[in-house]
Amino acid sequence: MKFLFGHRIFLFAYLAFTLSLSVVSCKKEISDSDLQSKASAKITVFPNASVEVRDGVVTLSGKFASQEEKDVVIHDIRAIEGVKQVDDFGEIVSPVEVEDLSASVSSATQQKVADALKDFPSVRVGIVNGELTLTGNVSPTQARKIKESIDALRVGKVNFNYAVK
Repeated sequence: MKFLFGHRIFLFAYLAFTLSLSVVSCKKEISDSDLQSKASAKITVFPNASVEVRDGVVTLSGKFASQEEKDVVIHDIRAIEGVKQVDDFGEIVSPVEVEDLSASVSSATQQKVADALKDFPSVRVGIVNGELTLTGNVSPTQARKIKESIDALRVGKVNFNYAVK
């Protein structure tokens, strides 16, 4: 009788252990495609960034404006359940400074051109890449008169980008 009682305890312990292993092993592993979707959602506000997932390892690449932005993304991706590791290949790029090209054409020159074109309301004057540029729609006769007027001013390079109809 003592032998059967001890055997029952052993059998009960064995069943409990086996059951606990099966419950642990049934834990659903998150697929790489699910991780890819979740990680991609974390970087949607960074159009120059991308992620790839393989075996639960997320590889982050792309360009970020600051180290702080990149750190926040890495932290958010690490917080996703199922991510084992984040490999960081992101770059920090400083914002590109835009040169003010309007200063390359003096305001006096711009005014002269605008005055010469006052009889042609369909023509607009702008500065593109540091050069005076004329746009709009004109007739062939108007195009010739505009060209003669602008050439007489001797203002330098002018792009005649208007449409002649």
